[in-house]
Amino acid sequence: MFTGIVEEIGEIVATERLVDAARLTIRGPLVTSDAAHGDSISVSGVCLTVVEVIDGDSFTVDVMAETLHRSSVGKLDTGAKVNLERAAALNSRLGGHLVQGHVDGTGTVVSRTPSDNWDVVRIALPDTIARYVVEKGSITVDGVSLTVSGLGEFVPPAEPGARDWFEVSLIPTTLSLTTLGLAEVGASVNLEVDVIAKYVERLQQRG
Repeated sequence: MFTGIVEEIGEIVATERLVDAARLTIRGPLVTSDAAHGDSISVSGVCLTVVEVIDGDSFTVDVMAETLHRSSVGKLDTGAKVNLERAAALNSRLGGHLVQGHVDGTGTVVSRTPSDNWDVVRIALPDTIARYVVEKGSITVDGVSLTVSGLGEFVPPAEPGARDWFEVSLIPTTLSLTTLGLAEVGASVNLEVDVIAKYVERLQQRG
């Protein structure tokens, strides 16, 4: 379990493509400082398990086919920047919201509107998860806990498989301390909706 408060920006330093999986080596001195085999680390919103710690500043993870298919991790290559967060401790403050690190799908950055104090970023999202996103609700974008500041529909639809979009307002801290400050129009981002919404829907279906 995570909170969506990114601790540092890491870098992919090696990739190994396998038949139906991948092994990544990621440099992140802060999150690696107390990491051990079996620990969970959020890598741009994807919960991955530490396989090996290398030289005290890097760690390796194995990524299975399901994760490669559902998230943008499969597109990462050597040199790519990623958001890193260690699993939350029970005695720590919950600065963001409850994040599982289970990506529901990917969205696409369709616009960025800068201002003096923040950037408004619009993201197209798949129809399969649009119903879980509400204005002023929480959403995780590439592992960053954010508040939905706006919702809307494309007229006509401008993104394949997406009818809806949402907006988030990024403050200077988020822009400088996460990869969202670097995400250009057209970038693919990992999305995780609030798990409570999915549980409520499931309970109503079982009604």
